[in-house]
Amino acid sequence: MSKLNVYSLEGEIIGKIELPSVFGTKKREDLIKRAVLASITHRIQPYGTYIEAGKRTSAESPGKNRGISRVPRMKSGPRRAAFVTSAVGGRKAFPPKVEKKYKEKINKKERRFAIASAIAFTSDRNAVLARGHKINNVKELPLVIEDKLEKVKKTSETREIFKSLGVWDDILRAKKKKIRAGKGKMRGRKYKRKKGPLIVISKNLGIFYGARNHPGIDIVQVKNLGAEYLAPGAQPGRLVIWTRSAFKELDSLFGGV
Repeated sequence: MSKLNVYSLEGEIIGKIELPSVFGTKKREDLIKRAVLASITHRIQPYGTYIEAGKRTSAESPGKNRGISRVPRMKSGPRRAAFVTSAVGGRKAFPPKVEKKYKEKINKKERRFAIASAIAFTSDRNAVLARGHKINNVKELPLVIEDKLEKVKKTSETREIFKSLGVWDDILRAKKKKIRAGKGKMRGRKYKRKKGPLIVISKNLGIFYGARNHPGIDIVQVKNLGAEYLAPGAQPGRLVIWTRSAFKELDSLFGGV
């Protein structure tokens, strides 16, 4: 089994660690896409109209030979049209239906396999470059850091750490915002931003506060790792920074697939 370098917060080599067997998992982009879609669709709340909306009226047509259209009309008042789709307060012609299938389903074993496959992609330099990450100054993939990273609570400190590790260029790449094309601009999602590095930790001892203000950065505990973190937009090969403890836990969590 091959060995990887473990880096200090200053970017110096301080030890070695064995590469977990999960990095040898077969790479399945199709399965990763299904797992990402399942993750996204499970956050959607199904919606639809009330089945009786616009129909709760006693209106009926007055019949022919009255000089008016034969649509259902109210039995009192102005005798205006009701019930039909063209009338004020009438039913909708094609309302959204609650029965629509909003969720993509995936089996538990397939989901675990997809996560393991996405982890394997993070060590593929070509896949990471294909996602658009800037890794010219990154010394090694996978990138493993000492556990002290989990205790850093200040943004100014994490900035210097990212510079010493060679991932600062990728964070600057994620700083640029792009205006979304189409009507999504009017619906609370005007801007799009690229994804930067993912930080995978064993315990949150302050790093959430230290790194969350950097653009494009995501922080996740290894036990909560999912396909959407590792392959945003269903495209595998995200740049990942692992802490030593999180790296050791990988085989116990995903090594048995």
